[in-house]
Amino acid sequence: MENSLNRTYDARTTPPTAKERNSVQRSVNNLLDTLAPERATTRGDRAPVPVEQHRTPTGCVLQAATAALSVRWFADTSNDAQFGELQVVIWRGVVSRRGSSPTPDGASVVTEFSLRPIDQTSEAAAWRASDGTTYDVAGLAEHCLSLLKTQMLVDDPTGSAQAHTPRRRD
Repeated sequence: MENSLNRTYDARTTPPTAKERNSVQRSVNNLLDTLAPERATTRGDRAPVPVEQHRTPTGCVLQAATAALSVRWFADTSNDAQFGELQVVIWRGVVSRRGSSPTPDGASVVTEFSLRPIDQTSEAAAWRASDGTTYDVAGLAEHCLSLLKTQMLVDDPTGSAQAHTPRRRD
């Protein structure tokens, strides 16, 4: 069988090898680095930006004034033939981050989809959504950013909303 990236693949019937798992993990890290690069700790306050990038070891949150994007990797720790699942969620409102107090208004899910890695024979894994769409890492990052931008325009067509979350020094 051939996917949209013109790569062949077979349905998995055996557990993934360590090399394949490492390839998928590198692909996840590459995606997270593209969306929200890890940043160094600074002493002073950071300048305000239209979209704040927050990184965790297994995911990231891109928070705008009226919308957010969260990407989270759930590695499969069992010994079956799966690698894990990447969950992408578009939010309306401000998402509470780990360790922070919840926001008064909260956030609501607008769109949610999950992807699974396929074709671990190359250095960069491809990702397949539950609807059958296939992405490479760059294409998936672009798709995620496009979804966030669309939601930002839906929630605030003029682009005049200001971030109302306190800035942290992390």
